[in-house]
Amino acid sequence: MHTIKPTIIAITGASASGKTLFAQTIFDELLAELGAQGITIIKEDAYYRAQDHLPLHEREKTNYDHPNAFEHELLSEHLTKLLNNQSVEMPVYCYQTHTRTKQTSLIQPTPIILVEGILLFTNPILRNCFDIKVYMDTPLDICLVRRIQRDTAERGRSLESITAQYLETVRPMYYQFIEPEKAWADIVITKGGKNRMAIEVLKAKIRQLIQQHIS
Repeated sequence: MHTIKPTIIAITGASASGKTLFAQTIFDELLAELGAQGITIIKEDAYYRAQDHLPLHEREKTNYDHPNAFEHELLSEHLTKLLNNQSVEMPVYCYQTHTRTKQTSLIQPTPIILVEGILLFTNPILRNCFDIKVYMDTPLDICLVRRIQRDTAERGRSLESITAQYLETVRPMYYQFIEPEKAWADIVITKGGKNRMAIEVLKAKIRQLIQQHIS
């Protein structure tokens, strides 16, 4: 099943644009259909740089919406290994402590690899790893509302810290780095992560690619 090079599909867009929901929905639905040997998912957030050497109050000052916050070199290295049918140990990141944990997650090579994150297309080496590039085009005001709901419920953040971060880094970095990524996309998706038509179209393409691996 691994004689053909794996296909890597990258899904990017603003924070809270629906890219995680979109990618996870495709992954979950196809996992039930194809099994763990057919598809896997990698999150760019796992590759935020380790900051163990910094005290917590210093980690909180990091601009997490800038490409330098990510160890894209490691992600590129891992994708290259997966393309060569080698397994990798993906880092596990903790949003509360703003650094990586001691654990890693074993990722096995599969015919289809989904990668999702906010700044995937900013790195040329990383960009060249992607066979299909998807951009989630969601208005910023919708992203902000979703971000507030998510970060208060899931990440223990206060409304004040969320809005301060949004104004200081999230919005400026969106215009500087994320919005220009749209130019690299093969597919631009509107209506967020619940766009069923877009989900079904990409799932159909993935089934077609899987058949090429099997035949």
